[in-house]
Amino acid sequence: MAMNPTKHLLAALALACLLLPALAHAARTEYDVDYLVRFQPEQGQATVSIRLTPGSGEVRRMRLTMPEDRYPGVSGDGEVVRKGDIVTWTPPRGEPARLRYTYRIDKQRRDGGYDARITGDWVIVRGDHLVPPAAVAATPGADSRARLRFQMPKGWTNVDTPFKRSRDGRSFVVVNPERRFDRPTGWIIAGQVGTRRELFEQIEISVAGPKGDVVRRNDMLAFFNGLVPEFEQAWGKLPPKLLIVSAGDPMWRGGLSGPRSMFLHADRPLISENGTSTLVHEMFHVFTRIRGAEGDDWIAEGLAEFYSIELMRRANLLSDSRADKAQEWMAGHGRSVRTLDSNRSSGPRTARAVQLLRELDAELREGTDGERSLDDVVKALIKVREVSREDLREQAAKLLGRPSEVLQTPLLD
Repeated sequence: MAMNPTKHLLAALALACLLLPALAHAARTEYDVDYLVRFQPEQGQATVSIRLTPGSGEVRRMRLTMPEDRYPGVSGDGEVVRKGDIVTWTPPRGEPARLRYTYRIDKQRRDGGYDARITGDWVIVRGDHLVPPAAVAATPGADSRARLRFQMPKGWTNVDTPFKRSRDGRSFVVVNPERRFDRPTGWIIAGQVGTRRELFEQIEISVAGPKGDVVRRNDMLAFFNGLVPEFEQAWGKLPPKLLIVSAGDPMWRGGLSGPRSMFLHADRPLISENGTSTLVHEMFHVFTRIRGAEGDDWIAEGLAEFYSIELMRRANLLSDSRADKAQEWMAGHGRSVRTLDSNRSSGPRTARAVQLLRELDAELREGTDGERSLDDVVKALIKVREVSREDLREQAAKLLGRPSEVLQTPLLD
């Protein structure tokens, strides 16, 4: 008996659906990327090479953002063309190839502090500056397997990154699940450096700073002993490793977050007089990667400051009364603010945002009989990454079953 043509089509579609995962897996191909960094303190620079080795897949072209004043002397196998700030590298097909360049490290802010610095004894720098952003054209389905190695000057004994070491300990395994082309990002420290590290649940935390600087390595690790469970409870799964880099002057006197890492000036207190914490504030940025959309920087900064108080309270690093006083200080500091709209939120505006978010947390808890809170909103916003006030309203409404009254405020008009 002949089968109906429609049934033939349905059977074929069903078979295709079953085979798609297997076909997608089979289509995945790989190539190797080896990064080699040589620090040169006397020249204030690092020389970097990127070695591509074709496997079942390969890179056909790379376009890197490399301003010439920071990245001079670019050369490589195949064709290398510089046009303004963009360097286009076309490696030869079917064989290993290298791109070589120099990166000038020192980066000084307007206030005089450095957020990248190399001396005769140590270097602190961002990996995403050593290896700049790149648009990569590769064969279909190609994914990188990346390793990062260092050759250090005589007398330099230590190096650390936000990535785990390879099994032989000679390199770092660079993994970025969000991209097919893995490049090193986050803070890097090397030289005559002291490091303390500890494993908390599933996350390794390293605290590193130049020898001779008063870096509170053990204090920070003790601080995390109570905080790590609260981080995971509030924001979900944590990365496998966190690196905290710390140093004294002339580094910038604040905190700066990066992927799976942060910098904290050695003089910053773990808990400030007003009851907040730069360390916990930056941890919010490190772990959630939430940033505000245009005009809504108050969301990211307000959440970071809210949790810098709230998570210390939950971890019993602040008593309830001390946490309440911190919130009262925020209320007073932000009292005169009439709008939260800004591309760079700080000071009174962020303090006012903290109060709005605290009111939202209370509304969520009351409206769901304690079943939901601001934590649930944050977990949803992590997937959005660049967050607007509309995103915040949408997630709050999903939990409440109605629009949030707190977010219908003139502060957001």
